[in-house]
Amino acid sequence: MSKARANLAGMAWRNLWRNRRRTLVTLSGITFGVLLATVFTGMGDASYTNMINLAARMGGGHVTIQHPEFQDTPSLKRTIDHVSANVAVAQSTPNVRRATVRITGNAMLATARENTGAFFIAFDPTDEDTTTLSVLEALSAGQMFSSARDKGVILGEKLAENLGLTLGKKVVYTVTDKQGEIISELVRVVGLVRTGAQSLDQRLCLFPIDTMRRTLGYAADEATLVAVFIDDQRKSDAVRNHLSPGLKGEAAAMIWSETQAELAGFISMKETGTLFFELIIMILVAAGIFNTMFVSVMERIREFGIMMAIGFSPGKLFKLVMWESAWMGVCGIVFAVAMTAWPYYYLNKNGIDMSAMTGTSTEVAGVAVEPVFYVGIYPENAVAILGIVLLATLASGLYPAWRAGRVAPVESINLV
Repeated sequence: MSKARANLAGMAWRNLWRNRRRTLVTLSGITFGVLLATVFTGMGDASYTNMINLAARMGGGHVTIQHPEFQDTPSLKRTIDHVSANVAVAQSTPNVRRATVRITGNAMLATARENTGAFFIAFDPTDEDTTTLSVLEALSAGQMFSSARDKGVILGEKLAENLGLTLGKKVVYTVTDKQGEIISELVRVVGLVRTGAQSLDQRLCLFPIDTMRRTLGYAADEATLVAVFIDDQRKSDAVRNHLSPGLKGEAAAMIWSETQAELAGFISMKETGTLFFELIIMILVAAGIFNTMFVSVMERIREFGIMMAIGFSPGKLFKLVMWESAWMGVCGIVFAVAMTAWPYYYLNKNGIDMSAMTGTSTEVAGVAVEPVFYVGIYPENAVAILGIVLLATLASGLYPAWRAGRVAPVESINLV
């Protein structure tokens, strides 16, 4: 930094603290704005990530490998083969944590008195855990399958209630196999699950994958999808683009926002609302900073006139006021980070319990949402908030700085 710039920066720093009360009030406004923006953004980042991860664990993963036409026209005829090879391709892709094979589709369940439609997931219990299939931790009664060749069915609690079924009772399920033939099988209820999402609990049933393969006439290396799981859902696009060229057979990779369009729409709507709220906050913060800078400039009109009379150019006065704005922004960021750190830490660890308003759980697009909301902001969003605050502070100083440079020395010196 040149000596002239250093002098202007030092002078601006001293000017900033000539009226400490006004400066501290402005810094408090910046801090409050950053705190609100951080909490709301962090709550959204954490909640949406949890919802996306749970949705992935309830079905097709963060990236789904399936038949190219399965998404538009779901059918048990639209399968993918070379499943083992595609799992190997997925697991060799950077950022991929796990890849599991599943068969999903619709079935009709019937008892002597009731019948209803259901959605089934057939999986290999030896290849799944709670990090890939969330219903494994939702078992409320009975037992989970021990192998892919087990017999029986596990039902959602509400589905079992609607059919009048309890553990050990028998139910007939009907599906359309690969050749289009209608197949019915009699099975015994071996377990019940409660996910917390009512729409899922009243439609979900689980089967062992090899047992379902035999029923549907699938080959040993055939299924409807491969669910791919990654540590950071934001990398779904990159993973899909990386593994797509290496897929074997007639298969396509789709990310969660394509397979879970309703959930993606809900998140997009909420993110837009959060951005609008943050925009209002930043406008209010910028208005407060502008008021402080403008009043400061108007109070020093005579001082600026004297400075111009002794050799200061309009450009230097402009830079002086802009330095004051810059210092205000930097101090505001430092104050905001210091004052936001503890509330952020507390909300990150303990969250906000909304169960009094939402009940023990609520549901969005078939995904159960926990009533405790945590704050966990993405680093890039935190940097963006601080950057916007600094830019808003600088922008708020432009007009006051321009007015300072437009002072007429003779008239301003005569002001009392």
